[in-house]
Amino acid sequence: EKLEAAKAVLKKYGQEQLLSNYEKLSEESKSKLLDEILTVDFNQISELYNSRGAKQVYSDSEIEPIAYVEKEKMSKEEKEKYDQIGIEKIKEGKLAVVTMAGGQGTRLGHNGPKGTFDIGLESHKSIFEILCDTLKTAEKKYGVFVTWYIMTSKENNDATVKFFEDHDYFGYPKDKVVFFKQGQLPMIDTKGKILIGEDGLIKQAADGHGGIFLSMKKNGIIYDMKSRGIEWAFIGGVDNVLVNMVDPVLLGLAIDKKVLAAGKSVVKAGP
Repeated sequence: EKLEAAKAVLKKYGQEQLLSNYEKLSEESKSKLLDEILTVDFNQISELYNSRGAKQVYSDSEIEPIAYVEKEKMSKEEKEKYDQIGIEKIKEGKLAVVTMAGGQGTRLGHNGPKGTFDIGLESHKSIFEILCDTLKTAEKKYGVFVTWYIMTSKENNDATVKFFEDHDYFGYPKDKVVFFKQGQLPMIDTKGKILIGEDGLIKQAADGHGGIFLSMKKNGIIYDMKSRGIEWAFIGGVDNVLVNMVDPVLLGLAIDKKVLAAGKSVVKAGP
């Protein structure tokens, strides 16, 4: 029944090649492949493939810089005002932190999740521990452990969770650390055909940082945040080791200006 349903779906979208090695697979792999076929959003794949050469038209759009505030040029009163608003929300547990950590440390010459990399400090702390230190500093300041959501990937989830367990969560409360996996999309060739991996199953790759909101929704993270009373989430990449993730001024500014999203950046000293 499953096989017939899979065949019908594949015929509809011209992806019959996915069953070309079906008979050579083990029973377990056969079942896995059919499950994958029946859960893939072939419509999305078709739309993405067909839109690859589409020209974006911006003639009706006015593109202009977004409003920004230079922290250094804020008056003492402004800074205190935003700081106060932000601190109040942090103390109420309204802020969470999300770290995008789905990548491997391959380009760093490291075998394992990027967050487990030792960046060469005398302390030999990993990136994860350095980020955790900023959250522990925030706890000392505001008296609250900010919930830390960590987005892993299919490739590195188990290794990441094990790393935290082996290091006793760096002294951070275990119930305040939540792991969830990044979304994946099937890989396709230049003709729009979905590729098969050496294991006979659909070849997939992480869908990138842009998929984080959908991943949060699909993994029940949005629901989890709401159940904890969280209203704001600071999202950052794992490799930004210097970032202040619990920033009351940024939070206070976003709340005061009534915006849905706010970002912060450092002006480059050079190109």
